[in-house]
Amino acid sequence: MTTFKTPDLPRVGFVSLGCPKATVDSEHILTRLRAEGYSISGSYDDADLVVVNTCGFIDAAVEESLDAIGEALAENGKVIVTGCLGAKDDVILAAHPQVLAVTGPDATEEVMHAVHRHLPKPHDPFTDLVPPQGIRLTPQHYAYLKISEGCNHRCSFCIIPSMRGDLVSRPIHEVMREAEALADAGVKELLVISQDTSAYGVDVKYRTGFWGGRPVKTRLLDLAKALGELGIWIRMHYVYPYPSVDDLIPLMAEGKILPYLDVPFQHASPRILKAMKRPANAENVLERVRKWRSICPELTIRSTFITGFPGETEEDFEMLLNFLEEAQLDRVGAFAYSPVEGATANELPGAVPDEVREERRARLMDFQEDISTQRLEAKIDREMTVLVDEVDEEGALARSPGDAPEIDGLVIIPEGDGLAPGDFVRVRITDCDVHDLYAERIE
Repeated sequence: MTTFKTPDLPRVGFVSLGCPKATVDSEHILTRLRAEGYSISGSYDDADLVVVNTCGFIDAAVEESLDAIGEALAENGKVIVTGCLGAKDDVILAAHPQVLAVTGPDATEEVMHAVHRHLPKPHDPFTDLVPPQGIRLTPQHYAYLKISEGCNHRCSFCIIPSMRGDLVSRPIHEVMREAEALADAGVKELLVISQDTSAYGVDVKYRTGFWGGRPVKTRLLDLAKALGELGIWIRMHYVYPYPSVDDLIPLMAEGKILPYLDVPFQHASPRILKAMKRPANAENVLERVRKWRSICPELTIRSTFITGFPGETEEDFEMLLNFLEEAQLDRVGAFAYSPVEGATANELPGAVPDEVREERRARLMDFQEDISTQRLEAKIDREMTVLVDEVDEEGALARSPGDAPEIDGLVIIPEGDGLAPGDFVRVRITDCDVHDLYAERIE
């Protein structure tokens, strides 16, 4: 019998920070590393070098990223930096000049080039293997599906286009191949992400691609229809309220994709929206929300808002609260405005004091709490299918169609015997609190 000796593999440590889009970038890099036979280390000590995927959206994220780089340097000494903060290599090099290389976001090839340069690996056919779905950082039962990179908007508070560039839509056949591979690997939920999901295909003029032997246009509606054929949960994130989104709602009502929209409204005052350079109008949005719910009453809408934007008056803020009262959004997050280096909003007059920004954020969340609670209370005594995320001795933690992982609430099932992560289970809602639902299994 012939015996093959497996050589010691070069080991790469990996730190992934930031949003789901950054998570997808990390997954692509990890997939390439494993495809080329590198081993992924779970500790600094065992790693031959460390890759840190950074976030650079707001000041707090910049500090977190710089701290992570510093920790990796202190614990290991050989560090490659990538991600959004990498677009500002001067900031990274000023703080940590000893890093081996710096790349920007969505830069798998550049990262691999740096790895090859500082940690070359001889080819070995017995270790250069990777599963067809790639290497993922999420649990086995759900995954993020990034459909485009970059953004054509120039919101005054945001610097993402300067980091990630203008919109570049992935060819629809590539997206669907990835989605199929994930579904075949046992993924039960795909979370569709981008900087502007509604704009998918605009840059390529909705070019026709081919999937499953038939033509499919590179646009959100066609993608949603195709994804809906996979027989798993499909959840839409970062959807701007364009008229084209109206076409998705019947698919939700028919159960083809989840009745869930993550829509970044950001504000409701026309004056502030104009200062933000946001492509939205509060009155039109309210009418659109009413239309969506008339077609699909089960629709869950989550959004985020910014308080204390430069020039925001108490009247502007009251407009925002009135909008929330009218819109009756299910899930809301709020951020006190934070200046970001390079953002044009920094030049706007009427800076709002820090304490006012934070006070308005707290008022908004208190105001929304009653609305969110009422919307959860309306679900009591209803039956629904939920997806199990975790199981322990105290029961199961699951999510409803209206709950995205990590950002929304949970469905808590005290009796979790026989359940496992990734199971779909039928439940009856028995109670709720401010954020979560409580349920009993239906036998």
